[in-house]
Amino acid sequence: MIQTSARLLKLLSLLQSRRNWPGADLARRLEVDVRTVRRDVDKLRRLGYPIHASTGSTGGYRLGAGAALPPLLLDDDEAVAVAVGLRTAAGGTVAGIAETSVRALAKLEQVLPARLRHRVNALQSVLVPLAAGGPTVDPAALTLIAAACRDHDRLRFDYRDHDGTESVRAVEPHRLVHTGRRWYLVGWDLDRADWRMFRVDRLEPRTPIGPRFSPREPPAEDLAAYASYGVSTGAYRYRATVTVHAPAETVAERIPPTVGTVVAAGSASCRLFVGANDLDGLALHIGLLGFEFQVVEPPELVERLRHLADRVQRAVGQPP
Repeated sequence: MIQTSARLLKLLSLLQSRRNWPGADLARRLEVDVRTVRRDVDKLRRLGYPIHASTGSTGGYRLGAGAALPPLLLDDDEAVAVAVGLRTAAGGTVAGIAETSVRALAKLEQVLPARLRHRVNALQSVLVPLAAGGPTVDPAALTLIAAACRDHDRLRFDYRDHDGTESVRAVEPHRLVHTGRRWYLVGWDLDRADWRMFRVDRLEPRTPIGPRFSPREPPAEDLAAYASYGVSTGAYRYRATVTVHAPAETVAERIPPTVGTVVAAGSASCRLFVGANDLDGLALHIGLLGFEFQVVEPPELVERLRHLADRVQRAVGQPP
């Protein structure tokens, strides 16, 4: 009986690790015959696990979604990762998720072995969370957008720009981007015939969604870099390109992706792309990085830096 129970747990773990398993592969991994695999699958079904079977060259077993959530089988590292993730989510940017995360964490900690509970509590005892600040997003809207991205369903939503202008947008959604403080939707704006980024806290989806669309080529191979540029540079009035005489890794330590995009231009230099709505703030930000640099563009920033340099020289008693 103990051997059978251990085999059932191993079978469940295999089904959770991959979408589809041919019966012969499961039999080989469990070191039993295919008939035993069928019997074990039937036992798991009686325990409430929705396991689907299909025949043919691409057939096999697949663990599906059920009406009720059966117990999940997690190894030590996975259980700790889930617990830490729930603790982090309790202070996150999704509206209403804090209480839900705490409830889920309480249930998980009840079944954690003592050794794992000690690891999780050790982190919690020294963790000092800081409020994320900024707006929160509706979890229902977030899941609806995620499903539309996955299923290639068009979205229509009411949107409010940074200046308060309201509009109705029709978009082919591509990906969700989370910067740590805000959520963004990357999608093809049908009315503007171009890729756009939308803050999720400023949109309200209209239902029903659809129709289906054929996915387009994404706006960039590196979507993280594309989103970083859109958040840190593309959204502003002034967009600067600066050559910084320091390795990209060193500069990136001082420039988070939400502030600027750093691209290596050799072993000892890099390009910095950064934006702002006023030139003085942009000039000071670049000047205080602590590296030698040259402004590539825009020319207005070059002129403003000259004026600032003259002013600083006069302030210390030197002629410009």
